[in-house]
Amino acid sequence: MFFSEKKEKIVKAEVKKEEKERQIPDSSIKEEIKEPKGKDNLTRNQRDNFIIQMENYFKSANMIDVLAKWKTHLLIIVVIAALLAALFSMPFFITPLYKSYAVVYPANVESYSEESETEQMLQILNSQDITDSIIEKFNLAKHYDINPEYKYFRTALLNEYKEKVSISKTPYESVRIEVLDQNPDTAALMVDAVIHYYDKKVSDLHKSKYAEVIDMYDKQLQKKRNTLDSLKNRMIKLGTEHGIIQYEYESQEIMRGYLKTVYGSNASHINTKEVDRLFKNMQNYGGELVELVRMIEEEATSYVSIKEDYELALRFYNSDLTYSNIVSHPFPADKKAYPIRWLIVIVVALATFVLATLVIFILESWKKS
Repeated sequence: MFFSEKKEKIVKAEVKKEEKERQIPDSSIKEEIKEPKGKDNLTRNQRDNFIIQMENYFKSANMIDVLAKWKTHLLIIVVIAALLAALFSMPFFITPLYKSYAVVYPANVESYSEESETEQMLQILNSQDITDSIIEKFNLAKHYDINPEYKYFRTALLNEYKEKVSISKTPYESVRIEVLDQNPDTAALMVDAVIHYYDKKVSDLHKSKYAEVIDMYDKQLQKKRNTLDSLKNRMIKLGTEHGIIQYEYESQEIMRGYLKTVYGSNASHINTKEVDRLFKNMQNYGGELVELVRMIEEEATSYVSIKEDYELALRFYNSDLTYSNIVSHPFPADKKAYPIRWLIVIVVALATFVLATLVIFILESWKKS
């Protein structure tokens, strides 16, 4: 009994000794971190900073000791994770994607509002019409292996399209169209198709508006033509029924006959009755004749101006313009753009190292507690 109690005291003394050795830094640490002299004269902030400095030092030293203790395990875990990342990033597991792109500027367009032509181009390129046209042309539902019977088929298809097709504005006010696809030729063809459908979309928009303008001018021209025909018919009626054709010339001749100021052989052959009739008609309808002549001239000038605008709109309507200037044409890539295997390996290795370190510290804390 006595020996057992003595043995128990010896064991407790050794345990206390080990704990003191753990808590008290060795001589090198004592030399490295020394408490400043004149401790009684230190302010509270200086004491707090000194204590925090010592605590941080011991924590750092403890972390280094733990990492050194588990370094072999950490190395093995990180290497295994990197090898697995390299394995599972192979083409057998992740389908490689090839990138094709084009850089374009808008052309033959005007902005609809305060937006720039480039921003307008972005809006049209991202329109649902162009998206649907590309999906239909390349049968992307089958190409992306999306089941049409899937409940959210449309949403899944559009999400896949947005992941693979990127349209963005560059710092130089141009537009960059990028397409990722497992087939490099398909990627290049899709970029060309996006530009083609953009030109077609803008052409349809312009032609629809020009069609409205042409229809408006056509109706206006028809109205002007009816007005001119009506004025001409009235002028013809004045000439045939009342003998008034040209106001200035006839007025002079009528006055000469009326005043009998005709000289020569015709002076004795004046038709006084006809002169009196024309004189009365000129009094009654002369002002109307002058008005008709001026109205016909003005209507004819207006008709010609409208007809010029009509022909201009008709010319644009029948034209086959393109609305994009291609700076960089798309081409099939000879090197995959995704996945970047070395980047995957590095990210996985770092993440594994951080996670494993966290687990080790948790285990060490659990063992101490």
